[in-house]
Amino acid sequence: MRKITFSVATQEAMREEMQRDKNVFLMGEDIARQGGIFGQFKGLAEEFGKERVRDTPISETAIIGGGVGAALAGMRPVVDMHFADFIGVPMDEIFNQMAKARYMFGGQAKVPLVLRAPDGMTRGGAAQHSQCVEAWFMHIPGIKVVIPSNPADAKGLLKSAIRSDDPVLYFEHKKLFSVKGEVPEGEILTPIGKAHVAREGADMTIVSYSFYMTNVLTAAKELDKEGIHVECIDLRTISPLDMDTVYESLRKTKKLMIVHEAVRQGGVGAEVAARAAEEMIDYLDAPIVRLGAPFVPIPYSPVLERLVKIEPEDIVKAVKEVLGNQR
Repeated sequence: MRKITFSVATQEAMREEMQRDKNVFLMGEDIARQGGIFGQFKGLAEEFGKERVRDTPISETAIIGGGVGAALAGMRPVVDMHFADFIGVPMDEIFNQMAKARYMFGGQAKVPLVLRAPDGMTRGGAAQHSQCVEAWFMHIPGIKVVIPSNPADAKGLLKSAIRSDDPVLYFEHKKLFSVKGEVPEGEILTPIGKAHVAREGADMTIVSYSFYMTNVLTAAKELDKEGIHVECIDLRTISPLDMDTVYESLRKTKKLMIVHEAVRQGGVGAEVAARAAEEMIDYLDAPIVRLGAPFVPIPYSPVLERLVKIEPEDIVKAVKEVLGNQR
């Protein structure tokens, strides 16, 4: 099977959906002139023209507000946030307009808008360009939130998001854009709201998503060498959250760890852990473990930045501690 980068996979998704539906268009900062800050929109302006690949002023409120209006008028906008860190600026447009319009109009209106938001740590990005804020949006009814971890799901989830009649936040980790992976030729539609068992095992269930799935799978390979076999679940979507896949795994492994880059406090891991405790407490043989960043801004210094990251060796150590306490 061919291997392409995460960035090219999203380009393919955009190209195919823009060819399929004339109502799909792109808007954001420097996406026509520059091709996107990570090259994720390269070549689309030349192919579809600047009416459908629109550069905007540096005003997140205007960008999202314009996107919501276009969606309500029957278009299918894909709006680029440049960096997820800036998503607080148009927050009213997101949680009061984008998320609630369909409900408040009694289903007579819909908002088929995709908001793409590059997030996560890159070396030296510092406090205002490194954040993972996906957990904010789990708390808002009316929005779907997807977070792919590999090129195949990047393409499949983006295509599914564009076809959704509900607004979708599409978080894409900055470190993933250059990552290559196997992507089948032709149509790929990854279902929104369905997790994926990325690796089977019987000793513990590890749940993650986005770039940290890479660290989880690397840790799983290291643990295999020591006869420890963990089951790795890629959530892919955090709202709606597919807990059935997690529960099915826990019936087998009886132990749960959740790993994410975002701060541990109030993160996705807290929601997964709470639901597992509510529904599966009789199956669990050990306390639920959450690995996430400490409650601090992301430092600029590479030395300090390392202290807030969860690396594969940290996951290996945490798994051994849990299993060691059970023996």
